[in-house]
Amino acid sequence: MGYLVGCQGSGASPAAHQEQPTAVTLVSPSATPTATTRPAVAIAEPATITPIPTTSGSAGRPTARVVAATATDEELPTPALTAITTTPTSQSVGSTPPPPPVSSGPLEQPPYQASPCSDKYPCNDDVEGWEARIRVAAGFQAHYYARVPGSPTSLAFGPDGLLYAAVQEGTIYTIDNQGTVAAYVGGFNTPTGIAFQPGTSKLYVSSRLRNENVNGEAQVSVVQGGGVSQLFGGIPCCYTYLHAANGLAFGPDGYGYVSVGARADHGEILDGSGLQDVLHPWEATILRFSPDGDLVEPYAYGLRNSYDLAWDSQGQLYATDNAPDFGPPDELHRVAPGGQHGYPWYECDSCFSPPPEVAIVPPIYQFIPHSAAAGITVYLDDDFPGYYNSLFVALWSAFPGAQKIVRFGPGGVGASDFALGFAAPIDAAVGPDGALYVADWATGIIFRIVYVG
Repeated sequence: MGYLVGCQGSGASPAAHQEQPTAVTLVSPSATPTATTRPAVAIAEPATITPIPTTSGSAGRPTARVVAATATDEELPTPALTAITTTPTSQSVGSTPPPPPVSSGPLEQPPYQASPCSDKYPCNDDVEGWEARIRVAAGFQAHYYARVPGSPTSLAFGPDGLLYAAVQEGTIYTIDNQGTVAAYVGGFNTPTGIAFQPGTSKLYVSSRLRNENVNGEAQVSVVQGGGVSQLFGGIPCCYTYLHAANGLAFGPDGYGYVSVGARADHGEILDGSGLQDVLHPWEATILRFSPDGDLVEPYAYGLRNSYDLAWDSQGQLYATDNAPDFGPPDELHRVAPGGQHGYPWYECDSCFSPPPEVAIVPPIYQFIPHSAAAGITVYLDDDFPGYYNSLFVALWSAFPGAQKIVRFGPGGVGASDFALGFAAPIDAAVGPDGALYVADWATGIIFRIVYVG
């Protein structure tokens, strides 16, 4: 993917394969990986993993056990917050655009169409143009909800009912039900995952500390009461300035979970020797952590660059994963506690074979190569009839067959196109109103998809 997400390594930026809207500024690093051998990293052995309970509350939905959190680690600077208001162009001129069309047949990717801003897409503030472009499943409509400054990376709804959106440039914004955008907190280095601890106002954020190809570092922080404090650092980062600490989610056990990318493409030492590196204990994993940061341990292994993760109502964790640069399919995984999900063992001339004692947990679905599977969310509401426990996955890249939202049935069974026509969809979240919200990284637009029957 591009500068931030990097799910496909250095070769999968839409800018490299599909021209983006001229209204959008894409940033691509000019640096190349440094040929050097990484020193060993001393980290204590992880504690024994406790299986995730599957106790459910009413309507089969999980009852989260909330654990008190106190973030007392090193204080990070909190910049002054600047209020920003953003309203769609059609609203600012006092007109009400007609409702978007309701799809009645098979979905097809809309063709590119030139505008004053781009040879392929509507202008970023063209409400009617984007609503006419997006295609959604029969019975649904997509609305242009808001637009944030910058390139969104992650969405989460807060206990206050506001939609929170992190952008690559370092700020987290709030969006109210009128689509008004305001800055909440800034100063992060590439925030990629945000999640509220259930039952609290504490916002957990994954971001980078040292954005270096070799020996970079990422962290998880907590935002509360206008202050930001580091929960824990030492997370390996950032292969080709891309792989880092990514998606965040809280599980039904009350613990936090964060996906962490690998330090190489397929496990090689970055010195040109072709030899296999010794894995950092936290790379290519999903880490489990206590809300107070006292416990941090790998929960699952072998996910090369899992961009996001989400829990269903049965206490099952799902994760997207992005394959090596040589082009195998991207993946959707049903995460197995303690399981080895494939990295660094692939089939290619320079790849490595797994030891005979390693049993690899296969993916439950394979996307097209270089599709850059990114955000994932589980639908735990009743407004979409028959959709309860369905999974929605964003395919970020501009390769043919991506730029869309894919829906899976409960358990990750069956895949179907749900929404198409985006420039670079990066994440999705279910709102308290039962609608599905989709963030487009390339344009900054947040779309709201509703069921209309």
